[in-house]
Amino acid sequence: MVRYNAVEDPLCYPGTHVLRNRADIQDQNELDEFEQLMFDSRAREALPDGNLDFAHYRALHRHFFQDVYEWAGQTRTIRTGKGENWFCYPEYIEGEANRLFAELAARDHLARTESKDAFAEGASWFLAEINAIHPFREGNGRIQLVFLTMLTRNAGYELDESKLEPKRFLDAMIRSFSGDLAPLGAEIRRMI
Repeated sequence: MVRYNAVEDPLCYPGTHVLRNRADIQDQNELDEFEQLMFDSRAREALPDGNLDFAHYRALHRHFFQDVYEWAGQTRTIRTGKGENWFCYPEYIEGEANRLFAELAARDHLARTESKDAFAEGASWFLAEINAIHPFREGNGRIQLVFLTMLTRNAGYELDESKLEPKRFLDAMIRSFSGDLAPLGAEIRRMI
């Protein structure tokens, strides 16, 4: 597993990379299990209503992670990245996210795409952009998939998450960070 790079993080327990959490779990593996359990529990509930904008996106994060982190739904305040890639600096997250969601709204949330292929292409653009912004300290990938499911339904399609192959999808996300959207589009198309 690739660990995040981060500057000194006040959200972590001192001397660790384990995020402070409501259950006071200081072992990363235990926290990962707890986080997934709480996420799955919240997945059975109705999702927050919204306009498929950044406020809605933050509300989704809050919904899924409220039992784990006090800061659920709040944008990240430290610089972080994975491998050699740094995500959007925190001072630009709000502006970049609002720009991205305004462009998504201008594209009618991808609802008027002519085909599943066109939808997958647009969705890969959006996922690559929101991933580069990486608005939250933790949980970005899961919220991206939740939002992708919502965009897919909004466009009149269904996303079959049972077809998700995590390694292939992650590799496609990594390639999208450098501007190569074709593998990500192909993974999305395969799940529709």
